[in-house]
Amino acid sequence: MAPPRTRRPARPREEVYAAARAAIAEHGLARLTMAGLGQQLGMSAGHLLYYFGSKDQLLLETLRWSEAQLGERRTRELARHDLPVIERLARYIDLYLPEGPGDPRWILWIEVWSRSPGTAELRQGQPDIETPWQNDLTALITEGLTTGVLTPVADTPAPARATQLRALLDGLAIPLAIGLPATTRPQATAHATSAAHALLGVPAKAAK
Repeated sequence: MAPPRTRRPARPREEVYAAARAAIAEHGLARLTMAGLGQQLGMSAGHLLYYFGSKDQLLLETLRWSEAQLGERRTRELARHDLPVIERLARYIDLYLPEGPGDPRWILWIEVWSRSPGTAELRQGQPDIETPWQNDLTALITEGLTTGVLTPVADTPAPARATQLRALLDGLAIPLAIGLPATTRPQATAHATSAAHALLGVPAKAAK
């Protein structure tokens, strides 16, 4: 009688997410196959599909995992009330923008956005991932307005200002993430900081 086959233990989900993020960042979702990813992880394509159902769901869960990792750092940075609001705003911007061309986290976002028009599960999953960024920025703006560090600009509530600023950051982030010529991180950071200060009514003295 042949000896029973030893079942390989399933890889931890974090390992799957890390491998998927690296593969998507390097090759794009279109070239990623469950079979190829499974071979890299020592798992079968069927095993991956059992857990994730589809490549789109794998993409969404990988993005969720990636953002959760950064979210822990963002929460720590913004909770440092020993730092001025303007300094914490700078740290928020620094965390939001891509590290540079090909930033894996941002490539995931671009893949999600490009596939969302035809994929309901991606559209429905995005708000939960974006909401922590929105809530943390809204809280920071509210604190700045309450303490007088920021000055109200027109009659726009803090959540709307946060939405406007995040839209601006997204617009600066995408060219940087995809590596458009003459687009650099210092340049994007400078533009984001200048626009954020104007949008949020940061006094010139406090901005220095």
